[in-house]
Amino acid sequence: QVQLVESGGGLVQAGDSLRLSCAASGLTFSQYAMAWFRQAPGKEREFVGVITWSGYIIYAESVKGRFIISRDNGRNTVYLQMNSLKPEDTAVYYCAADTRMPYSGVLSTDRNVYGSWGQGTQVTVSS
Repeated sequence: QVQLVESGGGLVQAGDSLRLSCAASGLTFSQYAMAWFRQAPGKEREFVGVITWSGYIIYAESVKGRFIISRDNGRNTVYLQMNSLKPEDTAVYYCAADTRMPYSGVLSTDRNVYGSWGQGTQVTVSS
């Protein structure tokens, strides 16, 4: 059974940085794409970014140039480095695994594609 555990959230001020981590177990981590999503109060869960097994990355326009996704296959962990944070980045951040096919080069921004999710970690950015 796939298990994803996020950590690193917190309360920061606008302009600060924060790094989220997501530790994965129950899957051959290096073979699958890993994504980050976020959900603000009263809004739908939205795509933040995704990294393939080979390291190819795409970002949502709203975070491009500020957020960086990386992965450490030796630690079965994916990271989200968030810089120049804004109040509108306030949300619960979730990591997700796309386990449809190993070594897939297909990237998806659709949350319905991702079958495994973490419990989320709260990020609050004050102005």
